[in-house]
Amino acid sequence: MSTDGSDGVPLTRAQLRAQRAAEEAATAPDASSASDAVAPAPSDAAQRPVAEPAVADAAAPAPAPAPAPAPAPATESESESEPITASTAPQIPFPSGPVPSIPAIPDPVLEPAPAHENEHRGATTPGNRRFLLALWSVLGILALVVAGLGVVSVTQGPRLSQVQVDPMQAIESTGSRVILTANQSLDPIDPEQVTVEPAVPFSVDANGRSIGVRFAVPLDDDTQYRVAVAGVTAIGGGPSSDLETTFTTPASQLFLLQRTADDDTIFATDIAGDATPVFTHPRIDDYRAASGVLVVAVEEQEGSRLIAMNRDGSDQRDLELPGDGYVSSVQISDRGGLVGYSYSDLELTETSGRASVLVTQPLSGSGEPRIVQIDDADASIAEWQFVPDSSSLLFIDFNGALSLEDPTSDAGVQSLGVAASILGTTRTTYTAIVERADASIVELNLTDGSEVPLTESDPDYGPPTAIETFPGGTLRYVVQRDESGMPTGQAVVKVDDDGAATVVAEVSGTDAIVQVCASPSGQYAAVVVAPDLPTNDYDDMLLPLPTTLHTQLLDLRGDEQLPTLSGFDISWCRSAPQW
Repeated sequence: MSTDGSDGVPLTRAQLRAQRAAEEAATAPDASSASDAVAPAPSDAAQRPVAEPAVADAAAPAPAPAPAPAPAPATESESESEPITASTAPQIPFPSGPVPSIPAIPDPVLEPAPAHENEHRGATTPGNRRFLLALWSVLGILALVVAGLGVVSVTQGPRLSQVQVDPMQAIESTGSRVILTANQSLDPIDPEQVTVEPAVPFSVDANGRSIGVRFAVPLDDDTQYRVAVAGVTAIGGGPSSDLETTFTTPASQLFLLQRTADDDTIFATDIAGDATPVFTHPRIDDYRAASGVLVVAVEEQEGSRLIAMNRDGSDQRDLELPGDGYVSSVQISDRGGLVGYSYSDLELTETSGRASVLVTQPLSGSGEPRIVQIDDADASIAEWQFVPDSSSLLFIDFNGALSLEDPTSDAGVQSLGVAASILGTTRTTYTAIVERADASIVELNLTDGSEVPLTESDPDYGPPTAIETFPGGTLRYVVQRDESGMPTGQAVVKVDDDGAATVVAEVSGTDAIVQVCASPSGQYAAVVVAPDLPTNDYDDMLLPLPTTLHTQLLDLRGDEQLPTLSGFDISWCRSAPQW
C-alpha cells in the first residue's frame, strides 16, 4: 500500500506501477525510441511471474486477501483517482518487428541420486526398518552385557585370568614358581594371605596383576597342590576376592646305571621300574643328570671321554678335557650351568703330570676347562661337592684344608679351616655338614663361616659315616655295633630336624650298603646294597665296584612298598659311590 494519491487515498501497487509507466511514456520523445529502450525479455522469463522484491516473503505462506472496501459514489474528483483496471491501464508498447519464439522447456531429466541418498531412502522400506530394529536390539543387548560385566567386576573383585607353573621342574629343583595373574592390578600382597597345601616353605613376589609363589624346596611327585591367595583387592578399590589354583606334579623320571660283562647301560625308569635304555657303552665310569641334559664319563684306551647329550640320549657331543687323562667324581651345578669333575693326566710321574685336579666348565661346551687353583697352583683335591642351588665348590685338598670357591665371581678361594670329610651339603640353607679334624661333626654356615654341632639323633644310633640331606631332615648311614663295639650290621636312619630318628633300612651279615641317596623333596630314598660281598666279584673300572648291585627304593612319607631295581647310582645321587 502507498499513500501517494493526490486525494490521500492509498494506491495499490499495480496502480503505482501503471502510473510510473504512464509518466515514462509521456516523457519519451517518440514511440520508436520508447520501444528501443525496452529490451526483449528472455524467453523463459516471459512465462515466469515477476518475483516480489521481498525475498523473505517468498517462503512464507501468502496472507489471505483483505476484504475490498465497499465502492463509494463516484465524483469528478474521485474518478481521477480510482484504481486503474486492465482496460484503463496504459499499454506498454512492445518492440517493433516479429516477436521472438519461446523455446519449449524440455521435461526434466531425473539424475540418479547419490548412493547415500538411495541408502537413506532404502532405510525407510519395511525390510530395512526390520533390519534397523534388529541392529538396535543387538546393540542394546551388548550394552546391557557390558554394563552387567562392569557391575560383576565391581561386585566380585579381582578374578584369576592365567596360571603359569612347570610341574616337572617343581619336583626336580629348588626355586620353581607358580604365577597367578589376575584380571586387574592388585594391592600389595602379604605372605600371610597365601596358603600352599600340602604345606611347603615358600616366598611371595607380587607386582601389578601377578602373584608369584616361589617354592623353597622341590615338591613331591604325583601330588596335587593347592595354592590360594585370600582377600585380594584391586588397586582402584572395590570388594575383595580369593584367587586359587591347583596343579598335579608328574611321577618321577629317574636314571640308573647298570654294568654287565658285555656293556654298561644308563636306563631311564620310573618308580615302578619300567625302564628304557638311553645310552650304552662298553665302559661307563660315571654320569650325572640335570634338567634337560645327561653328562657321561666313559673309559677308553686313550683315557676318558666326557659326553653331553639330551636326556633321551640324542644330540651327543664331546666336552673338551684339559688333556689326555681320566675323569671321575662327575657332578653338575644345574643352577650355575656347570659340570665339574676330578681329572688326572694319563701319563703321571713323580715330577710331571696333574693328579686329581678339580675342573669346571660350562655344560653347553662353549668354554674351555678351568682348573681350580690355590695360590696360583693347580690344587690336588681329595674330595669335593657342588653346593646345591649355587655354582660354588666346596673341597678338601690332600693337606686337609677345607675351601670354598665360586667360579662365577672374583672372590677367589675362601679358607674354612681344616676338615677330614665333607659328609653332606644342604639344598636350601647354604650350609654343609663336615667332619672336623678332631672327629666332631658340625653344620657349617658357608656364608659367614659360623658352625654348630650336628643335632644328635633320638635314639642315638652312633656317629654317621655318611649323610644325605633333604628338606626337613637327613639320612644317616651308620654302622651298627654290639655292646662290645664289634660291628654287627649297617643301617640307614632318617633323622628329622628336631632329632627324632627312625631306621628305614638295614643289612647284616655279608651284605653291605654302598650308597644312600634321597629324592629332591625327601619323599623317597634309594639305598644301594651289595649282596654277599665274599662272592660278589669286583669289576676292573677306574672306580671298582661289586658287579652285583641292587637299589632298594623306600617311601619316606608313608608305607608304600616300592620295588628293588638292578643297578646303582640313581639320578637322585649328587655323586658316585664313595666305596
